[in-house]
Amino acid sequence: MRASRPPQPERAPAPEIPEDVLFSDLDRAVRARLRTLSKENAENVGLHLVMAGRLLDTDPERAYEHAQAAVQRAGRVDVVREAAGLAAYRTGRFAEALRELRTVRRLNGSSEHLAVMADCERGLGRPERALALADSSEAAELPADVQIELAMVVSGARLDLGEAEAAVAVLAAPAVRAATGPVVARVAQARATALEAAGRPEDAAAELAAFTPDQLAQAAGDIEDDEDDIVAFDLEDESDQDSDEDSGDSSDDEPDEDSADQGSDDLGGSPAADVDGASDGIEASAAISSEDDA
Repeated sequence: MRASRPPQPERAPAPEIPEDVLFSDLDRAVRARLRTLSKENAENVGLHLVMAGRLLDTDPERAYEHAQAAVQRAGRVDVVREAAGLAAYRTGRFAEALRELRTVRRLNGSSEHLAVMADCERGLGRPERALALADSSEAAELPADVQIELAMVVSGARLDLGEAEAAVAVLAAPAVRAATGPVVARVAQARATALEAAGRPEDAAAELAAFTPDQLAQAAGDIEDDEDDIVAFDLEDESDQDSDEDSGDSSDDEPDEDSADQGSDDLGGSPAADVDGASDGIEASAAISSEDDA
């Protein structure tokens, strides 16, 4: 006789979803990842992912609530755990974020959030572990843009350890100096911080001289980006093979890699660097805007 499923913890009330939020706001690839769910559950989870993406910059705590609502309903789907991890990171829940992103890595084999994971280690007061992640074989295979993000985390970790000159040197690497696009201002800010710590205020000022106050404020997250256009698609019919089995299955997650992470998050220490990949990653999950679907 098949054993009955043990009692499941009662779900917290899900945050409200505005009427203008549509499942079709999701990136097509993300919608495809939800096809293991029933059609009704997939749509419900997808709406929470859209809200998590919309609110991440303006109200990260509410974004976290929406991500948690999605996890409660689809805990075995990688993009759902990704959204939960990135929202946890943005709200300073570093141990939780680290656990979630490790789960994502186990589910899909991707190390795309290695920089965020390393920054979580910094947030937990473990810069040595951040450096170990940066020295891993996985880090060497990351795309150039993610390696730049990781370099900024490494620089911060060196500062945490009181190694200011090493922090400057990390951001002097040719690959980092060759950065283009919006990340350039963030690299300059990180390098200026390291130079200040190294007792070189004139060099620090020179790093920032090429940028306007608005550019620096936006790079620091003090000014929101212009709202992205929503790319909508028709909701495709799901096949009869969709299953309800994954609904509310977050209790079946794999065990954590590091039991030390099960303690409380370090919310009172110096904040970890705001890795841009966190914002980009959750937008990839919520897909409020996507050129790939054009």
